[in-house]
Amino acid sequence: MAIDPALLEIIVCPADHGDLTLAADGGELVCGSCGLAYPVRDDIPVLLVDEARKP
Repeated sequence: MAIDPALLEIIVCPADHGDLTLAADGGELVCGSCGLAYPVRDDIPVLLVDEARKP
């Protein structure tokens, strides 16, 4: 995945404002606080709670 590292430093989980990290396979951003996993489609993070996978 080609998500800009600067972008990863400023975006947060919309559910609880926790830090997001890119999953090992690059297909999701995972919240370190609540565990919600947000999909990354075409290198664009989809930060919609309704689209997130629950832990």
